[in-house]
Amino acid sequence: MFLEILASSSEAIRFTDLGVGPVALDLGGFQIRYYSLGYLFGIILGYWLLSRLIKKPGAPMSQAHADDMILYATLGIILGGRIGYILFYNPVILQNPIDIFKVWQGGMSLHGGTLGVILAIWFFTKKHGLNFLRFCDYIACVIPFGLFLVRLANFVNGELWGRETDVAWGMIFPAGGEIVRHPSQLYEAGLEGLLMAAILWPLFFKSDARYKPGFLFGMAAIIYGFSRFFVEYFREPDAQLQWLVDLTGFSMGQFLTMPMIIIGLYLVYTAKGRRERVESIAGGKSVA
Repeated sequence: MFLEILASSSEAIRFTDLGVGPVALDLGGFQIRYYSLGYLFGIILGYWLLSRLIKKPGAPMSQAHADDMILYATLGIILGGRIGYILFYNPVILQNPIDIFKVWQGGMSLHGGTLGVILAIWFFTKKHGLNFLRFCDYIACVIPFGLFLVRLANFVNGELWGRETDVAWGMIFPAGGEIVRHPSQLYEAGLEGLLMAAILWPLFFKSDARYKPGFLFGMAAIIYGFSRFFVEYFREPDAQLQWLVDLTGFSMGQFLTMPMIIIGLYLVYTAKGRRERVESIAGGKSVA
């Protein structure tokens, strides 16, 4: 349907003509939204892939560890994402503390969710005596699912749209006024989700990258960081933070990705020096 509209229309595409919306299933008093499904299926698919990754020789965790980590990761995503959004993008919410829990009226920060998950992994690996960086490497390989699905959910929600444009695929979003905008949510889905998967998965399965602690984790940070930094030039800045763009030329999203890129480059550059004999936790042979 989308391609038909794009091909047949000489005018800007109206989001409302695509026949999509935020609600996946309406049961009267109860609604299931694509945004929630994006997070849910991102976690489910991530767990499915993680269970297969740890079957390879030299895994830094057992299946039991992977099972338990799901709860930690989910809490990290939700709490970190919400707290990060409030602190980084909309601290005014703190003036009315009850609004902190109104996720449907605010939003989630991917940077905050990332920090939440990293803290959850740190706590979990310390508790169980596991290698933190190698654990992060495996988790990094499953996050493209969530990034891709949540960005698609942003699109069907008609939110986080892009800046004004005259490109042929520009769209008019209901909440964005009568302005033709970049569908920047789709750019992010492609770069943060598909591109990351296309790079990380071959590195894991076709090379010895998973035996270099921090390498895959660092690559994920680099890919996401540069992708987000690039897309921010096409994404409309948050209205309450437009002053930051006017003052510095960079958005909050770009500032938050800068340390990610630096840390990622450091982890990748130093990963070879951390290469050591890997003893399998999940079963199988040791890897020299």
